[in-house]
Amino acid sequence: MQLSTETHPETHVVPRDGRQFALLALAALGVVYGDIGTSPLYALRECFHGLHAVAVTPSNILGVLSLVFWALVLVISVKYLAFILRADNRGEGGILALAALVTPVHAKSRTGFVLTLGLFGAALLYADGMITPAISVLSAVEGLQVAVPFLHQSLLEGIAVAVLVGLFMIQSRGSTNVGKLFGPVILFWFFTLAMMGIYWISCDPIVLFAINPYYALHFFVLNGWHGFMILGTVFLVVTGGEALYADIGHFGAKPIQMAWFVVALPALLINYFGQGALLLLHPAGASNPFYHMAPPWALYPLVILATAAAVIASQAVITGSYSLTLQAIQLGYCPRLTIEHTSHHQRGQIYIPAINWILMIACIGLVLGFHSSSNLAAAYGIAITMTMVITTVLFFVLVKDHWKWSLPLAVSLSGLFMVIDLSFFGANALKLTHGGWFPLLVAGVVYILMTTWRRGRMLVTKRLKQRHVPLELFIAELLSAPPLRVSGVSVFMSSNPIGTPQALRHNVIHNKVLHRTVVIVVVETAEVPHIVPKGKAEIEQVGEGFWRIVLSYGFMDEPDVPRALACIDHPGLDFSAGVTYFLGRETLLATDKPGMALWRERLFVWMSRNAQPATHFYRLPADRVMEVGVQVEL
Repeated sequence: MQLSTETHPETHVVPRDGRQFALLALAALGVVYGDIGTSPLYALRECFHGLHAVAVTPSNILGVLSLVFWALVLVISVKYLAFILRADNRGEGGILALAALVTPVHAKSRTGFVLTLGLFGAALLYADGMITPAISVLSAVEGLQVAVPFLHQSLLEGIAVAVLVGLFMIQSRGSTNVGKLFGPVILFWFFTLAMMGIYWISCDPIVLFAINPYYALHFFVLNGWHGFMILGTVFLVVTGGEALYADIGHFGAKPIQMAWFVVALPALLINYFGQGALLLLHPAGASNPFYHMAPPWALYPLVILATAAAVIASQAVITGSYSLTLQAIQLGYCPRLTIEHTSHHQRGQIYIPAINWILMIACIGLVLGFHSSSNLAAAYGIAITMTMVITTVLFFVLVKDHWKWSLPLAVSLSGLFMVIDLSFFGANALKLTHGGWFPLLVAGVVYILMTTWRRGRMLVTKRLKQRHVPLELFIAELLSAPPLRVSGVSVFMSSNPIGTPQALRHNVIHNKVLHRTVVIVVVETAEVPHIVPKGKAEIEQVGEGFWRIVLSYGFMDEPDVPRALACIDHPGLDFSAGVTYFLGRETLLATDKPGMALWRERLFVWMSRNAQPATHFYRLPADRVMEVGVQVEL
């Protein structure tokens, strides 16, 4: 299997029409920046009212604001917007796409290391998909406590759970129609952030001096180790940065950059500085500086708007989990799951019930288990910081081995990013016992599941290869005692392009009959996002009515075998009618043979039994499929 060795820094054609470009940037604003756009709800509050809060003094306020400013500039604007967005895999982004991109360019001895990093980074994103909806929705509804101080926390938890249940219940309907509102709602949200911030900055403009990095350095000198710990909460302002990279395929780099520099970045900075001005004038507002910025009459509308923004931020993370799962399935790191298409017009609009319900249960459990967004904040940062560290490592491999940068240049740039990432990671690691263990636990479980599935499928392939008979030899054996040949076409699905499918051999042995045209179909997934045309076919005529067809798909394409076969225009092959599909159903048995630990073999057997049937995954017509049982000892 060959990996992509070409990089396309700008694979999307930017619309020449200014209106179209603006609409694309507006859509990007709604989908990409929902997560980072809701950070003002809780980020600054945690610095002055959280687990490791510092005193609400002018020097600390200016120091934290300076850290916030430079975090947004260096991490989001420079690292992601200026550099990481260029590291696309044929137009698609995300940590798995990056791992697939850099794998072919270095030695086999390092391939396993790179893939391990990519897989663990992907596993961490599932933890983010659980925490983001919980903390965003909970922090939004906590604004009610500012309007009604005596409101009990359990009631807020109930409201947050109700919002989350509603959010996950509508996922099966798709986000196409709701998505049309994402951009305008988030645009209005950022406008509101800016207006609130402008008012309070005008009340005390001294906060603008925090742009000077001196105040950030002075903050560390003043607070020492405690100041370093605050980096873990300052990091909350850049959570959502990975979404910039993962959504290249939907919008392209330029619309994402435009949405950030024109709308998101100015609005966020103005609001954070406005919160700082509020704290300078009213230190008691540290309990919830965001909502204390609003006049009393605006509190309830602001809570509704914040909840809508939180739902949008959650929606983006949820759909991102679906896309990540599809990539993992196609790359062979996840068993086949039921995938439903929620749009007939837009590719990528999918719904995966199993992932949806797992995320919903986890989000509800987090709300009820951690009780408040302040407690959840301790668990939030560590997953994203580790993912950012992994992205930096993979980016270094890319620029050095693939883009052929000089070693000093690659080390200098990647080293700068790594110092920042490791600083944030170290500060978040201090919160390990306060909730940081949760994303690591989730990531560890997901990583074990993915690697167990990958290794188990390789083991099954190895066991089947030990029995495999080359197709040419099988045909030669048939000629000595030819079975009855009947009209029609039989398609045998196989994972081995050379050997004879077990289903074919068993069919001949037990039924002693073959169709006049026998086609061995192998579906291969290349480690590039898309292959055009989908189901690109390599056809080989073996002889005696036997054909071998290899269908190639990208890891973000969804296999449709009947459609791909129907598009084949080749003399001697006619799939328009009378096609029967044969599948081998494997019965797996865990044994003590060398291969995997017995517990992992049993886990793999369980995963295999609960995987979606190949009939649905390859979109085979159920009334034309015959399954032949094959027993495999692991």
